[in-house]
Amino acid sequence: MKKRLSMIPVTKPFLPPINEYQNLIAGVWDRNWLTNDGPLVKQLEGQLKPYLGVEHLYTGSGTMALQLTIKALNLTGEIITTPFSYVATTSSIVWEGCTPVFVDIDPRTLNINAGLIEESITENTEAILATHIFGNPCDIGAIQVIADKYKLKVIYDGAHAFGTTLEGQSVFNFGDISITSFHATKLFHTVEGGAVFTKDREVYERLKYLRNFGHDGEEKFNGIGINGKNSEFHAAMGLVNMKYIDDILTRRKEQAAYYDELLEKVDCANQENSVFGQVNYAYYPILLKSPEILVKIREALVSINIYTRRYFYPGLNMLDYVGYKPMPIAEDISSRILCLPLYHELEENEQRTIVKTIIDSLIKKYHSTPKVKL
Repeated sequence: MKKRLSMIPVTKPFLPPINEYQNLIAGVWDRNWLTNDGPLVKQLEGQLKPYLGVEHLYTGSGTMALQLTIKALNLTGEIITTPFSYVATTSSIVWEGCTPVFVDIDPRTLNINAGLIEESITENTEAILATHIFGNPCDIGAIQVIADKYKLKVIYDGAHAFGTTLEGQSVFNFGDISITSFHATKLFHTVEGGAVFTKDREVYERLKYLRNFGHDGEEKFNGIGINGKNSEFHAAMGLVNMKYIDDILTRRKEQAAYYDELLEKVDCANQENSVFGQVNYAYYPILLKSPEILVKIREALVSINIYTRRYFYPGLNMLDYVGYKPMPIAEDISSRILCLPLYHELEENEQRTIVKTIIDSLIKKYHSTPKVKL
């Protein structure tokens, strides 16, 4: 009988020392200012700007940021996007009354294949919405050339990309607008939340009204809006986590390198890091030879209380509220990609156990001798 371990989840939120969080929260009680652009929200936004090197940003929700972005750019037609991303990338397009047009992905980087975008552009195309998958930068240069040629807006879904850089600067500095997620599963989080980034002052001002019901003062409104604000409690978590973000990024890189070492002779492949920038090691996906092998490995891990995720399965082109169009590469990749546990507290001995279990399950499947001894 297999020995079940204490649970190893696929991810676990980083939590700072509780007293540091409580110290900030005590001030919330003193001020009795819980939301509506409180001082902690403004302080967090003020710290994020120099850290990320961005001009304008708002904090709120990652998904709401996508929806507000589409609204702020006045998009109503077709938006070219990737079939390999979290569902919010597509659902935000549909939610805002636009039409997603899928373009298949690069089988190495797993990002949208910029070389296939142009053939999907029609007279109704208004924007490109690309995702930096697992924090791996898109081919930003090629995408911008296409956007300029056809006068399209560019939105980057950087939900995974906090700390990812291109040519020495944050990837959030590219495109017309970028968004990110600060959800608890992300390497930098505010429990719930996200942010939207832009260099365009006019777009920034439009977002200000959109995310606050259209309020332009107490008794005046500037167009339609919605509630897309952040709270003091979420901002407090972000402020404390900012103190540790460099350590978090360093730790992720070390853990990813150790997985690379352990898996060196295992019959699987990794996402190819983009040559266009520096990744943040937000996730550790592996590509297996077949869906059947993936299921076998996942079952073996679950049997000893180790949990993985099939990011992103099924492909977004399979959603029942979009018109199906075959995306052979994305469909193939999504059927056999598995994200292994990766979080700040994950120890090397736990990583060794994870990889040993993977190897053992492969041995049983092929009745062969192990390729790696741990």
